[in-house]
Amino acid sequence: MGEADIRAERLKKLEILKKAGMDPYPAESERDTSIAEFLADFGALMKKSRTIRLAGRIMARRGQGGIIFADVSDGTGRAQIVLQADSKVDIKLFDQAVDVGDFVQFSGTAFQTKRGEKSLKVGSWKVLAKSLLPIPDEWYGLKDEELVLRQRYLDILLNDDVRAMFERRAKFWQVIRDFYLKRGFLEVESPVLENTPGGADARPFITHHNALGIDVYLRISLELWHKRLLVAGLPKVFEIGRVFRNEGQSREHLQDFTFLESYEAYSDMQKGMQFAQELYRYVAKEVYGKYTFEIGDHTIDLAEDWPLVDFSDVVRKEFGISPLTADESEIMHAASRAGAEAHALANKERAVDYLWKKTRKRISGPAFLVGIPVYLEPLAKRSTENPGTVERLQVIIAGTEMGKGFSELNDPLDQRARFEEQQKLRDQGDEEAQRLDLDYIRAMEYGMPPAFGFGVSERLFAFLENKPAYLAQLFPLLRPKQ
Repeated sequence: MGEADIRAERLKKLEILKKAGMDPYPAESERDTSIAEFLADFGALMKKSRTIRLAGRIMARRGQGGIIFADVSDGTGRAQIVLQADSKVDIKLFDQAVDVGDFVQFSGTAFQTKRGEKSLKVGSWKVLAKSLLPIPDEWYGLKDEELVLRQRYLDILLNDDVRAMFERRAKFWQVIRDFYLKRGFLEVESPVLENTPGGADARPFITHHNALGIDVYLRISLELWHKRLLVAGLPKVFEIGRVFRNEGQSREHLQDFTFLESYEAYSDMQKGMQFAQELYRYVAKEVYGKYTFEIGDHTIDLAEDWPLVDFSDVVRKEFGISPLTADESEIMHAASRAGAEAHALANKERAVDYLWKKTRKRISGPAFLVGIPVYLEPLAKRSTENPGTVERLQVIIAGTEMGKGFSELNDPLDQRARFEEQQKLRDQGDEEAQRLDLDYIRAMEYGMPPAFGFGVSERLFAFLENKPAYLAQLFPLLRPKQ
């Protein structure tokens, strides 16, 4: 029977319930016990023979006529209910009108079957929500990945592993929040709509603000707002929020995702390395109870020492040029030979970034990437030891950047000069280059303390789960079905 035929049959059953005087979508439920409580307190409930009310979705049913068994799930657990013809319960109406997928409330007493299964002997029942479409068979579930993503609610309903993953995702962010709060950070909220997007190399989404009559951008980063708060005298701030980047999509990249950023005054990159290690190890231990993970072809142990990997050394060994001393033509030639497409050949900055990304996949980590050229990071403080680089670290795990932090640039003159260089790249067609944000520079001119900033996205969670990023999101964006 096709889906349309099943729906038509269920509409008929809806009418049967209504004719029997039962509202198939009542506003109220009298449930007084969750299934988890029912199972945990089963012995005491059976001794007392007290009437209790359970409610949930019917996941399976068997039998007909004189006795019907059904498995009911309410999100806290799953229990068996039993309807018998020798009781006052309307078993005939149940048999005629109730399907797998329906939400039903059952009143009855706890009893144990001959096979020893904890069950509820039903005295009365009522439908709470009649389902019109059939849920897939539990044993086979949803197999098509696109259908899984379009109907993720069914995937979670039928797949305990998927549900457990999203429970871990919630715990992942809560554990991060706890880590920061225990260290005296203030949780803040920054604007999602901006006049000038900044804080990252990314193409923004544009929308129109009807009330103000202007175009605005969805934020690509939280950074520049948080550093304004350092100017305001707040010494430690963090935020867990959504950011939006109108870029390509892959196993590692999504256009909208959850991001953590934090800023601590009077700290720096060296102190930040220890901070990042403590954060990642805390998350691993609290969420997963371990430090070692299999991620793709990599095995990583977060409890090990995290070595330093020098950006220029890696590129030089692989391609024979130094990102710090090679001229633009040499860099472009190396990137072209390495297979770079037009976007990566737009300028020196994009070409060097491409060369690095060609090599990083072999670095299992955990490690810290350091020695990044100044022209790749307009917001970090220059290294005093090597002014051609910045005090920036990137966490490398399983061949990918898995977090970034740096000693924040707090010199407004240097910041303006770097923004102007970025603006030149934009004017030449690089849509990912950063904008000249005069309002942020003005805030910095009032004085900003030295600080360490750090950011990591939900990509870390996806990698620890060994899943593509889109499968680790509840409802990733998809094209509408044609």
